[in-house]
Amino acid sequence: MKLKKVDVYKRAGEWVASLNLNDKAKEARVTEVIATHLKTIRDWNNEHPASTVPAGINPETGNKLSDLDRRVIAISAMPKSVHENLMNGLRKDLADTQVEMILDKYTIGKVAFTLAGYKAIVPNLTPVEEAVIVTNLKQAREQAVDYKNMKEISAIFEIYKTKCEQYLNANGRDWRQMYKDYVNAVKAKKAHKKSDLNE
Repeated sequence: MKLKKVDVYKRAGEWVASLNLNDKAKEARVTEVIATHLKTIRDWNNEHPASTVPAGINPETGNKLSDLDRRVIAISAMPKSVHENLMNGLRKDLADTQVEMILDKYTIGKVAFTLAGYKAIVPNLTPVEEAVIVTNLKQAREQAVDYKNMKEISAIFEIYKTKCEQYLNANGRDWRQMYKDYVNAVKAKKAHKKSDLNE
């Protein structure tokens, strides 16, 4: 999906309107910051396809790099200034909570959605565990805003979800078992509902 110039301004304007800033000058500045960022990441993505990264292997796993891996690598080479310009521009005019709201727009609320998943899967999630998970998910979100589509954004979140799961395992939890128990409980609940409907 290609975003035209009008589209990036429309999207940026909608995101800014959701903040209810009630300050036309501030709205215009923030809209320009977001639209410039959206256009820059779109252009970088289009100019740096997966084919710009040589086929090879992932040095951690030994698996062949997928097309998605190669796209993520190509995009991650974007100059840091692109991200810094976005964050500095947002922080100049917005409160921290408003900056987070804009970052959530980029990632379609993946922090809250993923955190809800952890709360459902991990029994008796402690405040410390939740804080570590939230920190990781917010890092994922901030990094993911520089990617153009949901597959790429999800790939960035996977990196940080792995960190969350490693943290839980290192602190006395068994992620695989908790996930298995959760899946089994969901299946049992569905089976129970189905049997209730058939009676």
